[in-house]
Amino acid sequence: MKRIGFNDGWRFRRQEEPEECFRSVVLPHDAMIGEERGPKAPGGSASGYFPGGAYVYEKAFDVPAEWQGGAVLLAFDGVYQDAAVTVNGRPAGGRPYGYVPFEVDLSPHLAYGAENTVRVAVDNTAQPNSRWYSGAGIHRQVHLLVGGRKRIIPHGVRVTTLSIDPPRLLVETKTTGGRIAFEIRDGEHVVAKGYGPRAEVDLPHATLWSDETPHLYRCHVVLTDDGARVDEETADFGVRLLTWGPKGFFVNGKETKLRGGCVHHDHGLLGARSFPESEERRVRIMKAQGFNAIRSAHNPASEAMLDACDRLGMYVMDELWDMWYVHKTPHDYAARFEAEWREDVRATVARDYNHPSVVMHSIGNENGEPCDARGVAMARELVDAVHALDATRPVTAGSNLMILLMMSRGRNIFQQMGPPEGGEGKPARKRRLDIGSTLFNLLVTKMGKRMLGQSATAAADRVTSPFLDALDIAGYNYATPRYVKDGTLHPGRTIVGSETFPQDIAVNWAHVERLPYLIGDFMWTAWDYLGEAGIGHWSYEKEDSGFMKPYPMLTADAGAIDLLGRPGAEAAFASTVWKRRTEPYLGVRPANRPGRRPYGSMWRGTNAIDSWSWRKCVGNRTTVEVYADGHKAELRLDGRRIGRRRIRMYKALFPVRYAPGTLEAIVYDARGAEIGRTALVSATGVVQVALRPECDSVRPGGLVHVDVALVGVNGVVEANADTKVSVTVEGGELLGFGSANPRTAERYGDGTFTTYYGRAQAIVRAGSSGPVVVCATGSGLGAATVEIANESAP
Repeated sequence: MKRIGFNDGWRFRRQEEPEECFRSVVLPHDAMIGEERGPKAPGGSASGYFPGGAYVYEKAFDVPAEWQGGAVLLAFDGVYQDAAVTVNGRPAGGRPYGYVPFEVDLSPHLAYGAENTVRVAVDNTAQPNSRWYSGAGIHRQVHLLVGGRKRIIPHGVRVTTLSIDPPRLLVETKTTGGRIAFEIRDGEHVVAKGYGPRAEVDLPHATLWSDETPHLYRCHVVLTDDGARVDEETADFGVRLLTWGPKGFFVNGKETKLRGGCVHHDHGLLGARSFPESEERRVRIMKAQGFNAIRSAHNPASEAMLDACDRLGMYVMDELWDMWYVHKTPHDYAARFEAEWREDVRATVARDYNHPSVVMHSIGNENGEPCDARGVAMARELVDAVHALDATRPVTAGSNLMILLMMSRGRNIFQQMGPPEGGEGKPARKRRLDIGSTLFNLLVTKMGKRMLGQSATAAADRVTSPFLDALDIAGYNYATPRYVKDGTLHPGRTIVGSETFPQDIAVNWAHVERLPYLIGDFMWTAWDYLGEAGIGHWSYEKEDSGFMKPYPMLTADAGAIDLLGRPGAEAAFASTVWKRRTEPYLGVRPANRPGRRPYGSMWRGTNAIDSWSWRKCVGNRTTVEVYADGHKAELRLDGRRIGRRRIRMYKALFPVRYAPGTLEAIVYDARGAEIGRTALVSATGVVQVALRPECDSVRPGGLVHVDVALVGVNGVVEANADTKVSVTVEGGELLGFGSANPRTAERYGDGTFTTYYGRAQAIVRAGSSGPVVVCATGSGLGAATVEIANESAP
């Protein structure tokens, strides 16, 4: 079917507002990010103190008369949540789950040869309905699909790699009639041809797809009827074969270890909006830090993210849900799960099938249901459903063994009073009183080691084995102590560390490298995100020391990469452990908190940043962290030796008093030979505002990220001179401006924001023509202007 972009020309309003309050928007759009945060928001810290709401989107569009007699579908990649679509006032379809793709058939409701109106109502009012910031509205891409009476159905072209030696493909096409012919193209070159709805073709000398060689081919299918072309479709794919088992995980016959990170769906300053540029940027930054795998936590990824992973070479564990039929929050998807899960699986697997980046389907995260026979039966039904649709990929789940053990003893760790055990609308046999996800996370914050220990008990093994053995690959959340022993207890089991503490990466990765059946590790979390406010925050205030951080805490502050996409100490530590980073890393814990000891978090191993520029902090005590794959590290300040320490588990710590200058770390091997050095320099002179766009040019309507920094005359960022900065844009639209500060009442849409450790960022959408000009000003900082070329210019 012809695929037409359908993101422009929409109007939007809150449901309670009158019709005249409609305002123009371009999709994707997040209605929730524009709401007023407050301490009484019913979603609390989970939602980042954003309230919910109900919203209406509307678009008028012309429908040519020649479309009559065929099919016109509206394809959404995700609408949060309870989407109800009407066409010219008549109900046409929708979808309750906010993260799955779906199509709505507009054909019966259209006026052909005339203007039509489509309206999408979404309802995110009932809160809390998520354990993190969900966003609201049409937050992913939308397309119009147009086809004739005989057409190729959506996601109707599937390409399967049958073998790689020699390379052989199976091409399957589903249509409503007609004759099928296809070509396999490598760039502009046709490398294979075939005919019919199911055909096998050889692809001699094919370049295989992997994280190291993300080579894509294109299958171009043409549908004819009585010799006339009536439809065509293209599908990008990679020639890639997966095998797995207790001897390892293999991509094209090569053993592959997954250097993974969990990633929520939001994009910080953009809220839940999924732009191709923001998705690709995230994948690109993660890959530069040594990651080769992403777990989409805890819902299906956007297609834009999967496209980016295909192009750049990033493996994906695509996860379906955070809950099944037992509620984790009072108003979440559990009430709909049993009626809707089959369609969720069908739609997601159909969309994922040609994406070579998707190497695992995950059927859930920390589900407590499979602690008993009913839950295990549910798990097996889910696995069978995925296998029936896709036999080429393994099925896993993020399984928390401690949660399952507690559930088996009648202790549901989730807070609200759940629905009857029989499910919504069924006779209640008993009602379980949940003790709360917040209580569980507090337990982890205070006693994370205890959780790891409980996962290793014989009782946990007995309870969890029926579920874990129903999976192709057993996902372990926070169960490192089981890695070694389960090689003996369960010799046929393949395991992945589906969620782990980032500070444990050195220990975990040593297991991954040594144990063939342990195929990888996914840290929580690779990228900071909105909601679950403050779970990783290192706080210097007693009132912020618990799990439930009070307003105005906004972000989780748990990312190895911060909200702006800047890699931090934990990213450098992981990259060092993975031996992807060759130079030492030098990090400094904030020197502007003299005499105050931070309250740490189990979801973050350090709050160090790569800065030795702390004005007005001379003499303050701090800790300097050096990461390297070496024997000893030496620390020097302006050439003066401060100390030399043994590097243990890739890390050496130095207590230091701050003084401006050049801080240098030198690393030596066991023989005393220097193997690397790195340095940090203090900012000098008057602090000014500086702008740096991440690209030199931008396409019309495209996004550009512009870094904003407070720098000295030597260009070094000053970490202790934070102030408000205002940004204006000409030739484009400012979509978001803010910092990585996890605790702020400022708004990303206001154009004014306080820097955080000297940094902020503006995200701009380019206009249709002319350069994009960004200007930043701040009190006493002067002004900075940067111009980004628009690629529309001749």
